[in-house]
Amino acid sequence: MTVQNEFFMTATPLPEGVVLLRSRTSLASCRAAIESVTQAAPYRHWQIPGGGVMSVESTNAGDVGWCSDRSGYRYATLDPLTGRAWPPIPAAWLEQAGRWASEAGYADFRADCCLVNRYLPGARMGTHRDADEADFSQPIVSVSLGLPATFVWLGAERQGRGVPLHLEDGDVLVFGGPARRGYHRVRPVRAGSGALQHRINLTFRRAR
Repeated sequence: MTVQNEFFMTATPLPEGVVLLRSRTSLASCRAAIESVTQAAPYRHWQIPGGGVMSVESTNAGDVGWCSDRSGYRYATLDPLTGRAWPPIPAAWLEQAGRWASEAGYADFRADCCLVNRYLPGARMGTHRDADEADFSQPIVSVSLGLPATFVWLGAERQGRGVPLHLEDGDVLVFGGPARRGYHRVRPVRAGSGALQHRINLTFRRAR
């Protein structure tokens, strides 16, 4: 479908279930909360089942956190790095994520996990889909902060060129319904200048 509403106008056809909301927040407005979360649960490079490590640095906030190691992908109630519970999702983030999901057509969303990914220049996210959650009726709310990035939506098939979406500081991508388990990836992030030196991605999920 072609999205054309008060939030976003584009000639790029987006698949059913995917909504892009432009300029909803900013890295500056989220910086203090991010620092609070990452002080309690520091960034780390997750190991992947194949034995390598992700180029993206990650941590979590919420009742559970997304983890990866040689044994596979999973959600855990305790941070395997510290042995402690993950820090809570900041209340303002929960309220905003629910509001953005509602604006995109997904009512009553309340996240129990916020995956926080930090992309330094050159970091990327390989092709994957979010499929470790228990309830796929709930959408994914993905918030881009800091340096711009190119998000590529592939959909039902893992292969192909996909639909590239240029994401700027403060853009929010929501996907659910028929798009909930679509494949996607993020191209390597380019170095910036000035105050923006990295990209932060907040991914709100209902894991359980």
